[in-house]
Amino acid sequence: MLSFLQRTSHNLLVSRTLQAVTHSYYSTQMGKRVAVVLAGCGVYDGSEIHEASAVLVHLSRGGASVNMFAPNVEQMHVINHLAGKPSEEKRNVLVESARLARGNIQDLSNLSVKDHDAVIFPGGFGADKPIGLCCISPVLAAKVFPGCEVTVGIENNDKYPDTTGTAAAINQLGCKHMSKSVGESHVDEKNKLVTTCAFMCNAPIHEIYDGIGTMVEGVLKMA
Repeated sequence: MLSFLQRTSHNLLVSRTLQAVTHSYYSTQMGKRVAVVLAGCGVYDGSEIHEASAVLVHLSRGGASVNMFAPNVEQMHVINHLAGKPSEEKRNVLVESARLARGNIQDLSNLSVKDHDAVIFPGGFGADKPIGLCCISPVLAAKVFPGCEVTVGIENNDKYPDTTGTAAAINQLGCKHMSKSVGESHVDEKNKLVTTCAFMCNAPIHEIYDGIGTMVEGVLKMA
């Protein structure tokens, strides 16, 4: 019985310590204003739904104030996600993004940089504000920020089938690809970029979720 009580007391102490540390971190992030830019609704013709949801959950947990935006333009194409083939129908990016935002979204033209501390793309944007990018979107940063450092996963690894080629393209743009696992993110302090590979890795969704969490945490710390 004494041994059981000792173990229980120890576990309770550890639990309370972790809760205190978590509360301390997130309390310092309260009030950060973050713009999330969407590009539609769907992995093949818009924002990846799981990634967008993970970003919003972690921002909520971090106490951030979130505004969502999307361009009010016609989609380049529409993909039937069940068949995996193009469809002839026309869709609007803002209207489709509103599905993810539960209707609470604005035209991207209304986004004011001075009103936000950071921006996250589950899909760049620069104005001396921290930027979070996941999955394939770090390539956008490589095109906009010369010499920046980003990650899209681990090169020459079967779990990351598209990373090696994408990393080569990033390096050819004069930037530096940093090999990071799915549960990690890379912080480029100079350019205020935080990137993670997300679904560039064939990993369980909880690992994708955790990696996006490290990206959001990094963005909020710099905001």
